[in-house]
Amino acid sequence: MKKKKFSWNWTKIIWWFIFITLAASVVFISVAMALAPSEPNPAEPYRRVKGDYVLMLLQCIVGVFAMLMPSFLRRKLRVVIPSKMMVLFAVFLYCAIFLGEVRSFYYNVPHWDTILHTFSGAMLGALGFSVINFLNRTDRVPMNLSPAFVAFFTLCFAVFLGVVWEFYEFSADGILHTNMQKFALESGEPLVGRAALMDTMKDLIVDTVGAFVMAVIGYISIKYQKGWVEKFQLHREKKKSRSSES
Repeated sequence: MKKKKFSWNWTKIIWWFIFITLAASVVFISVAMALAPSEPNPAEPYRRVKGDYVLMLLQCIVGVFAMLMPSFLRRKLRVVIPSKMMVLFAVFLYCAIFLGEVRSFYYNVPHWDTILHTFSGAMLGALGFSVINFLNRTDRVPMNLSPAFVAFFTLCFAVFLGVVWEFYEFSADGILHTNMQKFALESGEPLVGRAALMDTMKDLIVDTVGAFVMAVIGYISIKYQKGWVEKFQLHREKKKSRSSES
């Protein structure tokens, strides 16, 4: 009898590694925040104060809950996220939250925020294809949509969510006194005029670029039946029949 070869489930390995990293970051940041001074000390200009940890903690908590969403969607709504999409989603959270906020890549790595926003625009575009695919297949909303309309919907859907994200950043900056929209330098010095708007407008532009690229790829995939987008689309899990359960 031949022994079965052991195969690594890299999707689960990557997923759990990133989940544990974000969960551990929540604990670490909470402790660091409790021990940090409330006001800056001139003798220690580079030491973080409590306010510096607010955004980090908020983002890590959001990241942990975001990583629990696929399991929730599968159990409650029978919505399955393909493994490739799961890995891309997890890697994006790791790059945006842990590397970006916790490790300060947004300030230390040139164009880090721009790269992530472009990537997120493409991911939201892929999500848009999934949404319209659900609507196109349901019996309650009978539709037969052209590839051009599907691509246009995807572009609008992704750009809309990009705008909603900027609303979230603006609200967090106002309520929690964070710097998500990068209206100030890392030192806290506020930017003035056009420079203060640069980060927000750049984010919206690259979101649109990423979504547009995904819309074009999706259009070609649907029109010429390439099957590219289908690999990343969410789908419903089929109900088990009683005969199969017995």
